[in-house]
Parts: sequence; structure tokens; C-alpha cells
Amino acid sequence: MIKLPLQRVSHIPCVSSFFTSVSISPISMQIRNIAIIAHVDHGKTTLVDALLKQTHTFRDNQKEMSQELIMDSNDLEREKGITILAKNTSVFYRDVKINIIDTPGHADFGGEVERVLGMADGAILLVDSAEGPLPQTKFVLKKALELKLKITLLINKIDKKDSRPAEVISEVENLFLELAHDEDALHFKTLYGVGRDGKVFYELPENYTSETTGTLEPLFDTIISEVPNAAVGEDKPFQMQISTLDYDPYVGRLCIGRVRRGTLAKNAPIALVTPEKGVIGKFRAVKLYTSVGLSRQEVETVSVGDIVAIAGIPELNIGETVTDPNNPEALPMIELEEPTIKISIGPNTSPFSGKEGKYTTSRQIKERLLKEKETNIGLKIEEDTEGTKFVVHGRGELHLSVLIETMRREGYELEVSRPQVIYKEVNGVISEPFEEVTIDVPADYMGAVTEELGRRKGIMEDMHTDHNNNTRLRYKISSQNLLGIRNILLTKTRGTAIMNTYLLGYEPKGHKMDNMRNGAIISSHTGTTNTYGLLGAQERGILFVGPGVPVYQGMVVGLSAKEQDLEVNVTREKKLTNNRSSGEGVSEVLTPPTIMSLEQCLDFIADDELLEVTPKNLRVRKRYLTDWERKNAQRAAASKV
Repeated sequence: MIKLPLQRVSHIPCVSSFFTSVSISPISMQIRNIAIIAHVDHGKTTLVDALLKQTHTFRDNQKEMSQELIMDSNDLEREKGITILAKNTSVFYRDVKINIIDTPGHADFGGEVERVLGMADGAILLVDSAEGPLPQTKFVLKKALELKLKITLLINKIDKKDSRPAEVISEVENLFLELAHDEDALHFKTLYGVGRDGKVFYELPENYTSETTGTLEPLFDTIISEVPNAAVGEDKPFQMQISTLDYDPYVGRLCIGRVRRGTLAKNAPIALVTPEKGVIGKFRAVKLYTSVGLSRQEVETVSVGDIVAIAGIPELNIGETVTDPNNPEALPMIELEEPTIKISIGPNTSPFSGKEGKYTTSRQIKERLLKEKETNIGLKIEEDTEGTKFVVHGRGELHLSVLIETMRREGYELEVSRPQVIYKEVNGVISEPFEEVTIDVPADYMGAVTEELGRRKGIMEDMHTDHNNNTRLRYKISSQNLLGIRNILLTKTRGTAIMNTYLLGYEPKGHKMDNMRNGAIISSHTGTTNTYGLLGAQERGILFVGPGVPVYQGMVVGLSAKEQDLEVNVTREKKLTNNRSSGEGVSEVLTPPTIMSLEQCLDFIADDELLEVTPKNLRVRKRYLTDWERKNAQRAAASKV
């Protein structure tokens, strides 16, 4: 029996009788499996926080009661303010267990969405009452409708000053008409709420304030009435598809997924199967776990409909099926969209190699990438022809940058190439990915945005300005011509532009734009930067380094004001004589350097450059460090043409 004492929380409005203790048999209880889906920053994780707190998953004195974004436990998730990894938790409402799947909202992490949505029967679609549906709203809704999930629309953040719920509902309805495959999907319930306050309403309240009375009871009741009970099919042979992998130091690898049918007892025999290979191996269920709040609880039996973890299979992969050995029937493998971007990752070969990292060899990098591939199913990894590097295919620049940043924090030294678009042949024609890009920007900067998108051969499909003088632009543009645009737009709009993208598909390859940025300022000497040398360099462009920074020949230390690359000796010191003091004649002020993030560096680097990534530094460098090597490489490339 599962016994969960639920205690009243003083600062959250109570919901009559559903805050009572539950004592439910794991086999006889009803189960609802729901996913929370939305565009980035529309309030998914904040809503899950409220669901956990109002059902008293935590005691009054537990730290989680005062935390926000409880589900975003990853350091990068908290820093970036986005969900990267899909996670599941559970709450109890009256006599029903509700398994909640918190999904990423960014299309770059679509592999996470695709592998976990199959565990749900319904989805709560959150849409910001001011922003309305955005590109990732379209992406996650499309995935949910393809799986025929029962959708409930929740218009969130109705407390915003620029809230426009009626217009947003109309926009969402148009989105359903565009994406739905059958009429049943068009019949969905609509709720209104403020996830941060933990309040949801059947009807839009007039003049909502934080004092308006409300709880999440309407949302819970809608889930119970709209989403079917998953605990159906106990008498059938056991079957579960693996959606997530985890590791426990005591019992080894864990496979996590939704039980599709039947029940499984601890130490019972199980088989691992796939559609192509059949039975891969036979094992025993050493340990069984089910989720209770944010933690796992060991149980003796798991049953149909629940999301569970099983220990006892040493080697397994996402998408494989765990079954009754007497009925080894495999479920279809999880279908994923193809990656669109690739980069080359290899050991650091700069003059500073091995000075700042713990893991520096090709073998160590390969082992780490293969480990990542086990759980990050949106990635594809292949060895480069050079033998020491690896080509990593991903769903977007953010997807790949998160992998690189994670490895960097673990102590790896890497050398990364510029992201490249993946071309493929469609009906005998070389094709490239095209994206829909939506840009929100103050009207004052609209001209700068349209000029940049026009230069990149973008096709404007829509434009409108709201009552706050903010303009939303929607373009269709090739992924190749979109590379590196984010930094340029932020610079031209003084950091006010908000850009979101959605993959439309592949179309015949078009014209590739060259010279997206000016040339680089390159260090001509190895040494430590000096104020005197930097003063001469800053007249030529924007610097990325300040004084006292170690540099090497061929390292990029700034962005030139001209299209051509420029070599400068930033280590140069002023010569002293008996007749002049060291400070005489130096009246200029050194401008603080521009420090770029990892994502900005990936956007910045050109085809003939590499990004050196270490736990302590990010350095852009030329692929060939000396001027002589670069000229030879240019001559060789020209002779091939």
C-alpha cells in the first residue's frame, strides 16, 4: 500500500477535501498521464511547481515549498531559465494518481519531447495571454496531435497588463485548424489562469488581481474528466517501452517508461526486445520503482498505466521494449525528426592545449559523446575522416551548445568547428532546411531587422504592430542563411529583439550568403596582451581581450572594422628611452573588451576558424595559425575550384 500523508500549507489557498490522506493500492488506483507543453517561458515549470505544492507533495518545512522552478534541477536550466531535459513527477488528487511530464519548449530539444510524449494520454497546452502562440507552441502542439493526445488549452498569465485572451484563443483555434488531422482534436476545453499564483478558472475573471480567490481545482477536475484512465489492461502480458534512462549507484542502470499493459512483480523474468532484432536478452526485474512527488519509491509490483523505473538490465537503449518473456512483442521504435545542424568536435590542438582541462584526449571525448548519445536521442555522432575528431549532428545551435557547455563544466578541453547545415537529397534534388523565424522588436528597430533579414534572402510572410508599439515580424528563411544572426540582431536592436524559430522542412538548396561578418583581428605574436598593443588594435575594430591576457599567434582577439582579416601585435610594449617616461604620449583610454558567451562564439566563428573550449576559457582561433599556412590553404582551395 502507498500511504502519503498530505498536510495543509498555510500560504496556499486550500481546495476543500482533496487535501486528505490517500491510501491506494498500486494496482487498483486510477491513473492519469499528462504532459505540460508550451513555448519557452510561457509558464510550464512554474505551473508544475504549483501543482506539487497545492497537493502537498512536500511538508511545510521542506525547502521545495519556498523554491521556484523546482523541476529545473539542472544548473544550465536554472541559468538559462529554460527546460532542457524532460522530467516526470506525480501528485495525488482525491483517489487518482496524476503523472505529470514537464517537457522542453524549445524546438532544439525536440528529441526530449518526442521520446516522452508517448507516455501521456493528454496534454495541457499553455499559451501566454499576451504573446499568444509562438513557433515552439506550434511545434509541441503538432507532436501532441500526431500522438492523438487529449488537449486542454490553458491561457496563462492573465494578470499581464497587455493580456488579450480573446485574440489569443482565436489564434490558437487557427493553429488547431492548421495542424489537426481529425475533427475530434478541435473539441478542446479552455481554462484561464495564473500559474505563478496557483490559480485556474473555468471562465475569465474580471479585473484579476493577486487577491482574487482561486486554486488549481478546476485544472485537476478537468484532467480527471478529460484524460482517460491509463490503468486499463492489467490482465494482459507485461509490456513497457523505454523512454528514459537513468543510473543508480547501488542497482546500476534504470530504464524508465510507461507500462502499456499488464503488471510486473519484483524479481519476475523480463525480456528486452526490438522490432528489428526480436529478443535481445532475458533478465530479472531486480528493483521496481514508481514516482512519488520528486522522488522514487521502491515497490513490489508495478501496474499498467503507471510511469515506472526498472533495474536489472545492464545494456539497453531508449525505444526498446521490456516485455513478458512468454509474449516478447515489441512496440514500434520512437520516431524522431532528423538533425539539421552539425559541428566537428575534437581534442584541443592550440598552443595552450592541456593547460586548463582534465580530459583532453580523443579517446576520452569519444567515450563522453557515446555516453551522451545513450540518453540524448536527438544527437547523431560519427567519426570524422581525420580520425581524431567527431561530427555531431543536432537539432539546432542551442542543442549543440548545451552539450558543449556540459562537457566544458565536466573538465573537457575541446576544439569546435563552425555549425554547418545538413543537406539531404529529396526526390533527386539537393535540399536544405528552411525555418519560420518570428522576431519581436520595438518598432524603432524594425528597419534594422528587415534590412538584415533582406540581406540574408529572408521572405517576409507577416508583420503587425501592437498597441505598445512592438512589432512582430515573421519570415521564411533557409537555416544556412540564419546562422549567426542572433548576435547581429541583438547588437542592432540594443538587446531588445526576441527571436524564435520553427523548422518548416526541406526545400531545394538556394543561394548561400557569404561574408556575414567583418574580418577578424588576429594576434601576430604569442605572449601576454599589453595596454600599448591593445590601444593600437582597438582603433581597427572591437576587441575581445583586455590587458594581461595570454594569447598565441593565430588567436582571434577582435572583430575588424573592415571585411578583411587583420594581424596585430597586441603583446607589443612601448619602448622606453632615457629621455621619455613610460606614460608620456599615451592619452587614449582602453575600451573594455567584448566578452562573448559560448552561443555567441558559435555564432561568430567563420568557416576558417575554430572555437577552443576549456573549463576556464573560450578562445576563437584561426584553423591555420600562421599567415603562411593560411595563404597556402587559400591557394589550395582556389586550385580545387
